[in-house]
Amino acid sequence: MSKVSTGPAEPVVPVSAGPPAPRWSAWRVVVGFGMVSLAADMVYEGARSITGPLLGALGASALVVGLVAGAGEAMALLLRLAFGPLADRTGRYWSLTLAGYAVTAVCVPLLAVAPFLGGAGLLVAAALILAERAGKAVRSPAKSALLAQAAGAVGRGRGFAVHKALDQLGAFTGPLLVAAVIAATGLIWPALAVLAVPGALAVGLLLWIRRRVPQPAVFDREAPAPAASAGPATGPPSTAARRWIGADLPRRFFLFAAAAGAATAGLVTFGIISFHATRTGVLATAGIPLLYAAAMAAAAVAALASGHLYDRWHARVLFALPVLGAAVPALALSGSVGAIVVGTLLWGAAVGVQDSTVKALVADLVPAARRATAYGVFAAVQGVAALAGGALAGALYSRSLPALIAVLGATQVLALGLLAASLVARRAPAGR
Repeated sequence: MSKVSTGPAEPVVPVSAGPPAPRWSAWRVVVGFGMVSLAADMVYEGARSITGPLLGALGASALVVGLVAGAGEAMALLLRLAFGPLADRTGRYWSLTLAGYAVTAVCVPLLAVAPFLGGAGLLVAAALILAERAGKAVRSPAKSALLAQAAGAVGRGRGFAVHKALDQLGAFTGPLLVAAVIAATGLIWPALAVLAVPGALAVGLLLWIRRRVPQPAVFDREAPAPAASAGPATGPPSTAARRWIGADLPRRFFLFAAAAGAATAGLVTFGIISFHATRTGVLATAGIPLLYAAAMAAAAVAALASGHLYDRWHARVLFALPVLGAAVPALALSGSVGAIVVGTLLWGAAVGVQDSTVKALVADLVPAARRATAYGVFAAVQGVAALAGGALAGALYSRSLPALIAVLGATQVLALGLLAASLVARRAPAGR
């Protein structure tokens, strides 16, 4: 195997010695990262299922709850614009990944203390929620870059798909654990405190993976050679600035990011779906968590299927994403229980493809040394698109459902065109 390196990533290994031989297979690394995500998702998805009632019990108004939730999601996406390039410039993929997971593992259980702090409890809880979302931004680009390296040996479509399936299992079991503890105790804070267990497990597993496979780049045929490793940008300040914000990434990447952004903006959110289902009386409030759980199961299945097909058919499998997105509002915003259930399952399938197979294509579109930067830019585009799409759907829902369905359908047609353009650019000779 040729000598490869990701730059000054920890632990530092002399170039002359080459990267150490991995103690695990590539598949074992992929599954290991999946188990880390499973445990971490139990923590923050479990917390997200109850932070609204927690903040309300601490005295927050609906406006404050909405502002904290919205600001947290914006931070989780937009801050990746800074931490993605930072990972590529410094090569400290492991440090950033560990730091991000540690923030989540600490901040979520500390929410259990908020009810005992009196008037300061609301402020502390809001700060911890925002800090946890910032931790997501710190780790996500670096972790995705490490995962892309390991998945390069097993097929990135399947690698990201297996990771996403395990991730969704955590998103499913975390809220169930929280619900069980609340049912047993009648209190919120013990349910948050118990999340310290999967949080510690996530960090411990990650440290174990790092010890066994300190450089996942050994699995990646496209990993940068030492001469091309990440590091401080050289050249004039304008060039350094362009590299920092990702402006030097290939044109085909930006076309695909625009396509994925349009698909995200045109995908009606579960918040609107659940609001519609309860407002119209089609589903009782108690049935909404079950509907969401079914959607998460559909996301896991869709991720596995699309990932397998990606490794066989390549990016062409992603043409299914705008089609799924266009079908969701027509079904999920209807007055039929069956149609709402089917529409929600399609929504879950679209989310599964977006969070797994889409990331595999991002890794294939950009140079290996720029993947964390690309993931940061891509997440920012997704975040802005989600915000715009959510605002558009909310504004049109109360005015005209047919107009909402038509506008979202048109947005998915735009996504389809941009996706086709990005694939044509991908077949062209590499360039900027």
